[in-house]
Amino acid sequence: MTLPDEMLNIDTPENVAFGYTVAGIGSRFLAALVDTTIIVILQLIVLGTSAFALKAAKLMSDLDAWAAAIFGLVAFLLFWGYYIFFEMLWNGQSPGKRWAGLRVIRTDGTPVTLAESIIRNLVRIIDFMPMGYGIGIVTMFMNDQARRLGDMAAGSLVIHDGGEISIKSIAAHGHIAIPGNLPELSPNLPLERIQQDDIQILEDFLSRRAQLVNTSALAAQILKRIYQRMDVELPGPLSQPETELMAILAGIRNRTHANENKH
Repeated sequence: MTLPDEMLNIDTPENVAFGYTVAGIGSRFLAALVDTTIIVILQLIVLGTSAFALKAAKLMSDLDAWAAAIFGLVAFLLFWGYYIFFEMLWNGQSPGKRWAGLRVIRTDGTPVTLAESIIRNLVRIIDFMPMGYGIGIVTMFMNDQARRLGDMAAGSLVIHDGGEISIKSIAAHGHIAIPGNLPELSPNLPLERIQQDDIQILEDFLSRRAQLVNTSALAAQILKRIYQRMDVELPGPLSQPETELMAILAGIRNRTHANENKH
């Protein structure tokens, strides 16, 4: 049986780790409830509008047959196309998922594509059987990542969306304690080329790193930015980017203090 809200860790070929909280059945049910309500309302609106148009066109004798045909077509298109449309528009989110704070991604952590969205939502018809996602719920209980058949077919899963975190979104301030067992930087490293906004991003990241799920990825991104600013090639693979950032911050502080003492 699947436990809700399990953690999923994805390691990329660049040794960057991403952490995601897998959405459990409860949160996915709430999202599905919102989406289903919206779909039913849309179906009723389209059916009512179609019935009114047929009546106005004096097709009263064929009204029932036409209404049934139109409702069947609209029900299928909305049930199938609603999710695909919004998952492409909102990068893996439907209105219900957005309300519940969920997002569909690929199992490798990358955004879901149109092909995967089509597959997972076509198979949704099977997951919905016999009624109310009966097969889907059973499948999610049996799967350790709460994936229904559509997710398995498409290679996707649903996660809790903590919001996209990038370098530009880091905006906290705080004093960073520098440990004493950091690797020594090259004395020729041109730390003076690092600009104040880079230092602020560096300090903000280090002060918030315990709260982030994609810490290693952000550390590698910031480290790459800083080395580009210094116009220096990165020294080998980024195995410990956080430690390297801490060493750079320590080096900046030491040079700043040294310059202050000179004056």
